[in-house]
Amino acid sequence: MSSIHYKIVQHDGGWAYKLGDVFSEPFPTHDAALRAAKRVVHELQIPGETVTIEYQDADGAWRTELARGLDHPEADVSG
Repeated sequence: MSSIHYKIVQHDGGWAYKLGDVFSEPFPTHDAALRAAKRVVHELQIPGETVTIEYQDADGAWRTELARGLDHPEADVSG
């Protein structure tokens, strides 16, 4: 199972949660950004439906996979 780590950082005149190089929208306070990130982490754990997905990989090839509704990454928040 994969794991992802959100980090709370100052961004765009406020605070945001960040995953890799991607920022959320800015929030006025650290606590607001932390609450939003914790909500995202919680929502990642909600079971979904098993569906077939199609996507284009980094090399431009199209892939088809089965996305299981219970296959979620472990996630946490720091900062």
